[in-house]
Amino acid sequence: MHNTQEGFCQSFSKNAGLVSTCRSLSCCFWCRTCVLQAMSGSEQDWLSLRPREPSPSQCCGGGCKPCIYDVYEKELAQWERAKAKQDKSLLTEKREQVDLPPSHPGACALMSSNSVLNPDTFTAFSVSSVEQLTEDTYQYKFELPGNSSLQLSLGQHIVLRGVVNGLEVQRAYTPISPGNAEGYFEVLIKYGELLMLASGTGLAPMLPILQSITDNEEDETFVTLVGCFPTFDKIYLKPLLQDLARYWNIRIFYILSQETSLEKLPWSYQENTYTGRLNEDLMKTIINSCRRRPFVLICGSSAFNEDMTRYLKAAGIEENSCFVF
Repeated sequence: MHNTQEGFCQSFSKNAGLVSTCRSLSCCFWCRTCVLQAMSGSEQDWLSLRPREPSPSQCCGGGCKPCIYDVYEKELAQWERAKAKQDKSLLTEKREQVDLPPSHPGACALMSSNSVLNPDTFTAFSVSSVEQLTEDTYQYKFELPGNSSLQLSLGQHIVLRGVVNGLEVQRAYTPISPGNAEGYFEVLIKYGELLMLASGTGLAPMLPILQSITDNEEDETFVTLVGCFPTFDKIYLKPLLQDLARYWNIRIFYILSQETSLEKLPWSYQENTYTGRLNEDLMKTIINSCRRRPFVLICGSSAFNEDMTRYLKAAGIEENSCFVF
């Protein structure tokens, strides 16, 4: 995606049934075999080999068959069989059928004979240029080896995979470059950005907006939610907020006005929680962490709304870029 120097692509067609396995071969089969042989049969070793369940951000929402969750269930079943028999070789059965290509900078996937894409795995390509077309729209150009082309048929699109905010993200795009373009392909990626400032029950009107964004796989709006509460115990809807924070384009910060230390908080909250009040300096820090000037939604008491409007103006956000509930 936008903050990585590699794009991971794969052909996909709903009509033809070409699908993504949503995997990248980051090491060869023989390296994995050596690692497995060196490991003991302890419970901890087996747990370290257990497949990780995908996060919502890793599903492109394109109706892939199999979906990344189907792949996870299949690998989990394979792991469970291997663990039951205490035989780690069963974990590599599928990989033994893979013929890896010669090493090539940045590449970690198989290449088919008639296309640089393979419907069974991802291929790494370098981003050669990024052009900003509008305030929130960018044109990405990816390099293809030699004079090769994507060779996509009508109705096909590609799945791009990258890492954003530490989360693996997958999205489906239709290239805007000509179908016979050689040596490159281009896609348009649109980003919007929202900053939500909520105090106490002011969180309520923010949630439907957040959920409408996460429920729409084509919506790539970045959202930063800042929730202000007296104490950790008084944070509303913690499980829902934690679930929303798993999405690649959602960040959630907590400001706890009556807490004096983060040490007693669960470790998963400590990194994105501040003690004290949301003041002008902290507001500037949050604004500067955004990718671009955000549109701001504010909801809280009258005093909170007035303070936030004043802090935002000091940070360079004008009134026409804010909405107060």
